[in-house]
Amino acid sequence: MYPITVTGSRLRLREIRRPDLDALHAVQGHADVARHMRGRAQTRDEVAGSVSRAAVHASVVPRAVYMLGVVRSADGRLIGRADLDLDPFSEKAATIGFMLHPDTWGAGLGTETVHLLCALGFRHLGLHRIWATRSPSNTASGRTLVKAGLAEEGLIREQFFVDGAWRDSVVHAVLEHEWRPPAGFPGA
Repeated sequence: MYPITVTGSRLRLREIRRPDLDALHAVQGHADVARHMRGRAQTRDEVAGSVSRAAVHASVVPRAVYMLGVVRSADGRLIGRADLDLDPFSEKAATIGFMLHPDTWGAGLGTETVHLLCALGFRHLGLHRIWATRSPSNTASGRTLVKAGLAEEGLIREQFFVDGAWRDSVVHAVLEHEWRPPAGFPGA
């Protein structure tokens, strides 16, 4: 399925393109974003690698990895990245993740991003289960996932080795019959 465009009320998910490099680096290279991820802020060259990988993944048939730009509809500004990766062990499940520029936090855009990922997974790809993990310290992400309909399911102990220490992850998930987009949500 290429190219992907999923439209919500304020945001749109679309394929990442080379001209997105600087805007994407502003997100992936931001220290506040990195502290919630599995590592440090990324360099411009590392983000350029992400842009290249996104293009490669988009061309694979059948497609299993969706690395998409999160774009604000009002001004066309790329404000983040949203990922959906099909589970290699289940053809009807996927993991999702997202990162948004800190100047957009607290405005409900994370919740809309998760809804757009669910629309992609359930409406377009015919999935049954979508799940995500987050750092236990990232309570804002936890609230976002719950608000978008993903139930907290449990803890994966010492899943990632970050900055010289093991870090747990909290798992959230939603099933196709549980997901309820907000009223008036296009998700097309």
